[in-house]
Amino acid sequence: MLVDAKEMLHKALSGHYGIPQFNINNLEWTKSVLSACEEEKSPVILGVSEGAGKYMCGFETVSAMVRAMDKALGITVPVALHLDHGTYDGCYRCIRAGFTSIMFDGSHYPIEENVEKTRELVKAAHEAGLSIEAEVGAIGGEEDGVIGMGECADPEECKRIADLGVDFLAAGIGNIHGIYPADWKGLSFETLAAIKERIGELPLVLHGGSGIPDEQIEKAIRLGVSKINVNTELQLVFAAATRKYIEEGLDKKGKGYDPRKLLKPGAEAIVEECKNRIAVFGSRNKA
Repeated sequence: MLVDAKEMLHKALSGHYGIPQFNINNLEWTKSVLSACEEEKSPVILGVSEGAGKYMCGFETVSAMVRAMDKALGITVPVALHLDHGTYDGCYRCIRAGFTSIMFDGSHYPIEENVEKTRELVKAAHEAGLSIEAEVGAIGGEEDGVIGMGECADPEECKRIADLGVDFLAAGIGNIHGIYPADWKGLSFETLAAIKERIGELPLVLHGGSGIPDEQIEKAIRLGVSKINVNTELQLVFAAATRKYIEEGLDKKGKGYDPRKLLKPGAEAIVEECKNRIAVFGSRNKA
């Protein structure tokens, strides 16, 4: 059931749990994520970066695949199809392609330009019936060529973006994309609390959710985070399960080379990791 993300996130905010955004990269990824969330009865946001969209032959292909798979699998939980870290042009392409939600990442622009572009895209998204996420303070690490240093966002700048009518807000609080280094200092809960004080009842987003200790994620949810993005963890478990299959020589037994068999362990690993994250975020049986 494809929907925008606004209602599910406000329910999460009032219910003190987090909605998972699981990024998808291909058909197997999408099927695994949808299957896990249906089994756990968890709402879900399917994140699609511009790089992943290009890999899957464009946003129109992704939209058609997700809609067809949602129907074929008989999915009953709320599913939002969401552009992750979108450019200005990418947001418009996803609106036209049939996505139900977009993120405009203007964090690398001066704040005045971020405000103006976000204001325009809020209007365009809402007129088309989509929800929209914006970002203040670059998230550390790299996401499809977008590199951030892991800033802590300015709470006053967060309020300026929130006041434009965005539906949820990503704000840097020391989080990063990818694998966290050993000397990472952790999330800045002081920054998170200050941002929440300025923006009021607006759901916050925690990017770079892979690798953050569970207790920090749970505290962030208590302080107003309603969406947690997960990508790297799914990639790691998929790679590990696929590697194990090949290293055990199973691809050389019978028709073990058949991609449906070769990719099955990785797909099953994604399902289990999704269930694990859903348990931590508290979104089981919240559909």
